[in-house]
Amino acid sequence: ENYPDFWSVLDYQIIEASSALQRQQQQALQSFGFKVRWTNWLEIADHSLVGCCFSNELVDAFPVHRVVRHQGQLREIYVTAQAGTLVETIDQLSTPQIAIYFQTLGIDLMDSAYADDYCTEVNLESQSWLQQVAQKLARGYVLTIDYGYSAQKYYHPQRYQGTLQCYYQQRYHGNPYVNLGEQDITSHVNFTALEEWGKHLELEPLGGLPQSVFLMNLGLGERLADLSTGHYPLPQLLRRREQLHQLIDARGLGKFWVLLQSKNVDTKAQQVPLRGLQNPQG
Repeated sequence: ENYPDFWSVLDYQIIEASSALQRQQQQALQSFGFKVRWTNWLEIADHSLVGCCFSNELVDAFPVHRVVRHQGQLREIYVTAQAGTLVETIDQLSTPQIAIYFQTLGIDLMDSAYADDYCTEVNLESQSWLQQVAQKLARGYVLTIDYGYSAQKYYHPQRYQGTLQCYYQQRYHGNPYVNLGEQDITSHVNFTALEEWGKHLELEPLGGLPQSVFLMNLGLGERLADLSTGHYPLPQLLRRREQLHQLIDARGLGKFWVLLQSKNVDTKAQQVPLRGLQNPQG
């Protein structure tokens, strides 16, 4: 309705691994017809996408390696079963990529600033995902929205228990070994790692900013002002205003971090309007 020229050329492709969620999406979006379609990475040719690859709370759901500083060495946490009970064990790193990960970021968990038994996470899956995105993208942008920190904030010595969180019936806790198969398990995103990996994949980092600032830059303030023009019934006005405020609430969704990267785009010539760029502060 507001951008017919953009709508006329829009080709919206959704990559959804869950067949159940895909059916829900198809039901909810059926009114958009051929403008929306479902695909997978295998169906997308390398260097064929021109546009924007964006994700919202995707990377924080990837599986992670849990690592710990144990007796002065970097070790990994494994899980075994004893008498029908899940038990954690500590052993050698499962892959040398974990040590390379920290070396690349300039993070030394053996430094005296870190206490023994300091525990955290390493998301190597996000590197594979970003490589896949960059391989499919010919020209355009990668927009990543998620909870997260810079590497220095993520691996701060005071964050000694990491960021792993479990969500069950809209409550969160730190035990991944209960409610098996019925709870969400997430960890925050290391946006510094995404930026550094992106550079090696020809993805230029354009910066990052909180979702609240990002949306205000895109005109959310004008949408809020439009609600006061008298065009909406009071119940609808209040509902829409509450929903928009939730997106920029600094105590909730507003503190999501938005990272923008580009590939083969002359951003200076196009004058991309990104104000308030900074490093994630946590």
